[in-house]
Amino acid sequence: MDKIRILIADDESRMRKLVSDFLIKEGYEVTEASDGNEALDRFYEDKGISLIILDVMMPGVDGFEVCREIRSQSQVPIIMLTAKGDERDELQGFNLGVDEYISKPFSPKILVARVNALLRRSNKLDVEEKLEAGGIVLDKTAHTVTIDGKAVELSFKEFELLTYFMENQSVALSREKILNNVWNYDYFGDARTIDTHVKKLRSKIGDKGDYIKTIWGMGYKFEV
Repeated sequence: MDKIRILIADDESRMRKLVSDFLIKEGYEVTEASDGNEALDRFYEDKGISLIILDVMMPGVDGFEVCREIRSQSQVPIIMLTAKGDERDELQGFNLGVDEYISKPFSPKILVARVNALLRRSNKLDVEEKLEAGGIVLDKTAHTVTIDGKAVELSFKEFELLTYFMENQSVALSREKILNNVWNYDYFGDARTIDTHVKKLRSKIGDKGDYIKTIWGMGYKFEV
C-alpha cells in the first residue's frame, strides 16, 4: 500500500523539519513548501496529497489565499497553524473551510494526533468500522451502539468518547489525553467536563458502565 502523503507549507524551515520528522516517524510521506505559491504548485503537481498543514503567515500568498484556492478545487483536509489566541484568524479560516486549527507553539505529538483523527474521519486511514467488547457493539459507519442486541441512544460526544475507550481497551487514559483525542481542539476549560460525559455515558450503557474504570488522580480505563 502506498504511503499517505502530507503537504506542509510553512516559511520557517525549522518548523517544517520538526513537523516533517514526527510525521515520517508515524509512517507518512511528506512534501514541503516554503511559501504559498510553492504550496499551490505542490498541490497541483501531486494529486496524491491526502492532507495539508498550512501556516497562516507566509510571504507572498498567505495561508488564507492558499486555502481559498484549494477549496475551490478540492475537499482535502486542511490543518491551519496560527498565532496563539488570534480568534479573527480562526474565524476567517473556518469560513474558508479549514478543518482544524492549531495555535503556535504546539506539541508535535498533538499535531500528529490531529492528523490521524482527520485522516480517519476522511476515510484515508484503514480503520475497523465495528468495535465489539463485552456485549457492546459500536458501528462507526452507521453511528449506532447496541448493548446485548438493544439499541442505545448516545449524543455525538458520548459516541466519540465510547469509541475512544473501546479503541484503547485496557489502556490508562489521562483526562488530558481524552480531551486532545475526543474534543479535537486545545481545551482550556475545566477537565471535569470529561467526568460529566463519562457519568452520562455510564448511565446510558447500564451495567456495562462498570467497564469504564476510574483511575483516581489521572483519568479512566476501559476494561471488560
